[in-house]
Amino acid sequence: MKPVRLMRGFVTVGGWTLGSRMVGFIRDMMIAAFLGAGPVAEAYFVASSLPNMFRRFFAEGAFNTAFVPLFAKKLESGDDPRGFAEDAMSGLAATVFLVSAIAMVVMPWLVLAMAAGFRGDERFQLATLYGRICFPYIFFISLTALLSGLLNAGHRFFAAAAAPILMNLVLIIAMLMADWFGWDMGLAMSWSMPVAGIAQLAMVWIAAAKMGFPLRLRRPRLTPDIRRLLIIAGPAVLAGGVVQVNLLVGRQVASFFDGAIGWLTYADRLYQLPLGVFGIAIGIVLLPDISRRLKAGDDLGGRHAYNRATEFALFLTVPAAIALIVIATPLISVLFGRGDFGAADITPTALVLAIYGIGLPAFVMQKVLQPLYFAREDTRTPFRYAVHAMVVNAIAAIGLAPLIGFSAAALGTTIAGWTMAGQLWWGSRSMGAATQFDDRLKRRAPRILISALIMGAALIGMTAFLGDSLHLPGKRYLALAVLIAGGIAVYAAAILLTGAFTVTELKATVRRKR
Repeated sequence: MKPVRLMRGFVTVGGWTLGSRMVGFIRDMMIAAFLGAGPVAEAYFVASSLPNMFRRFFAEGAFNTAFVPLFAKKLESGDDPRGFAEDAMSGLAATVFLVSAIAMVVMPWLVLAMAAGFRGDERFQLATLYGRICFPYIFFISLTALLSGLLNAGHRFFAAAAAPILMNLVLIIAMLMADWFGWDMGLAMSWSMPVAGIAQLAMVWIAAAKMGFPLRLRRPRLTPDIRRLLIIAGPAVLAGGVVQVNLLVGRQVASFFDGAIGWLTYADRLYQLPLGVFGIAIGIVLLPDISRRLKAGDDLGGRHAYNRATEFALFLTVPAAIALIVIATPLISVLFGRGDFGAADITPTALVLAIYGIGLPAFVMQKVLQPLYFAREDTRTPFRYAVHAMVVNAIAAIGLAPLIGFSAAALGTTIAGWTMAGQLWWGSRSMGAATQFDDRLKRRAPRILISALIMGAALIGMTAFLGDSLHLPGKRYLALAVLIAGGIAVYAAAILLTGAFTVTELKATVRRKR
């Protein structure tokens, strides 16, 4: 089959995701400064998480899991891919519209399902109001997710990867306008979500039209292809529900500790940077690529893609995880420590970030391993694994909360992440030679780990050397930049000294066509 620029796809999606996350940092720094971890912030976090939860459930996490492999195979064979895409989009739109209408009515109960600790205080009324404003976002972003999957299957990564930047920009503008004109900050932030959804949908629809797929909504039809889609999506929908239950467990535990939802949210935003840039980018590029290779019978190419994705993930994720653990406090202090986000918020947020850092490699490896199942139209096995991980998460988060407090929510998430990754890897061993590690990966993986540990030791030493500079208002930004740059330099040197990569190989990895 035609070779695909796999690593270039990783870099393209990862680069735009990095841009989105950097703009997202500005957004989160502004939220922290304006609202801190107070009741308005917590109410907004819960309200805005509701449409995002359903988005992952219906679109990104479940529907697209089934849609992308089927569409990629139709695109490869030329079997009316546009008709299939329009039928899928129409069915998704009708479903999401109905869910949105119901959710607007039962919003108070949805808020309690997310954060029972809000009952009886001002956060409950605020979250209910904000939730009703935010929820229509799910309609626009679900269609955006489907069109993004279509673009990714056609190896058009730009618009789908860049669209999330619009969400962050709209929210930033809303906060600036609210501060300038004296508007209610929580309401301004809530209204920005549906506005951003419209902007994102317009962007990817135009890109899909340029690709030759100007999709139109029509009356939903239960065609044989859609029946096949639903059969495959069914377990994925259930698996998506399991993932959301994990999130619900964490938020429920956190809602009983004042400020904890804010602490977990700010830490989550930071660890989502490497997860989004590396893990999600790999998953987005790898799923359609492996699906098309299976359709073409290219098992050797599929194995190569899987191993290079794993290599790429380890190369970038392991050092990122160690950095989140080792310099969690300086990161939180410099990025969020201003305005209403004071010293009392920095330490607990840094603790959560370090716990998330321990789980980061597991979450990224899930993004590498899941396409092996989804490309084979196997969504049942990941569902079983997700149920097991959900039980582990609930036991850890609820069981440990009386002992270690709010951080049990983060620890449960991390333990469940490693449980899920371990199961996915073990299950992939039965898929034959196409999913086995090659000699190149076996040689490089331990050297990557050694290099990352050397970097971690260097970061500890540099943190001690910089000392108070990391906390002084006039010096902390420069000090953090020096710390991060120093860590990157040490890691790069260690990579070359251990022989994990050569300079030529690093350049070739980015340029590689397959």
